[in-house]
Amino acid sequence: MRSGSTRARLGLLASFTALAAFASVGSATAATSLNGNWAPFNRCPVDDPAMLAADGIDDTAVCVSSYSASGSIKLGNSVVPVGASDLQVGVITHPGGGSTVVSPAGGALVADSAQIPGGLLGLMCPSGIPVITGICNQITNASLNRVTATIESVNNPSDFQLLAGVTTGKPIITLPVRIHLENPLLGDKCYIGSASDPILLRPQNLTRPTPGTQQFAGDGTPDPAGVMGRISLLGANQTDTAYAVPGANGCGLDLLNWAVNLKTGLPSAPGNNNVVLNDARTYVATVNDPSSVAPDAGRLMSQYWHSAAR
Repeated sequence: MRSGSTRARLGLLASFTALAAFASVGSATAATSLNGNWAPFNRCPVDDPAMLAADGIDDTAVCVSSYSASGSIKLGNSVVPVGASDLQVGVITHPGGGSTVVSPAGGALVADSAQIPGGLLGLMCPSGIPVITGICNQITNASLNRVTATIESVNNPSDFQLLAGVTTGKPIITLPVRIHLENPLLGDKCYIGSASDPILLRPQNLTRPTPGTQQFAGDGTPDPAGVMGRISLLGANQTDTAYAVPGANGCGLDLLNWAVNLKTGLPSAPGNNNVVLNDARTYVATVNDPSSVAPDAGRLMSQYWHSAAR
């Protein structure tokens, strides 16, 4: 493996990334099935120009993956379950401890949708407003009542604070997201938050993950003398209670935005909302000694990643 100082830097990267996976997005981005220790990184943007340009001396390319099977997010008066979520990004570390995140095509976050408890009846009904009462009276079967919610990443994550990843109670990353609500009466363009006015989640550790290290060959096969190194951080729980939630948009061709906002309590100020992600499993991988293959470290990592494809 690499020197002690470099290992410490990777440990910080892995810790902060464990926090980032609290959120989830909708439809899955196409992913590549990878062999062995590469398996968690099937969406790592190794072919992004910035990752390829990492020389291994000034800039080091790192693949990051974090997965959680369950969680929840509270928006004003409503609690939405979070399905299985997967965060994958590339991270380029710079001299002095700074870093830049690189998102895969289709976004950093991919996860299952979840159903809102109570459906549309719980989201908007009952109501003393005649128009909404009329809509509530139309909800006569499960398909009309069902509302699925999906947390989608928008824009690019920012504000990495790597040192916060090894402790608890300090924000680690800013992740802009929106929540997609789908229902026949709401339409398919109903969102809470948007790319121009996102929910800005800043997760922090509730518990510290259990660390481990692995070395492997370029194709992912375990190898104590392999050219690649991986750090695993398992079992961390994360939260954020300080984010604001904007109002709904696009619901029922914008005619029902106010109804969703009224029942859900949106917009919602910081302190009224919270997110929880359970048992995050995070992995960080990079070339073991990138300076020894400079200036081609980023290009070699891409080559190794592709050699692991099944």
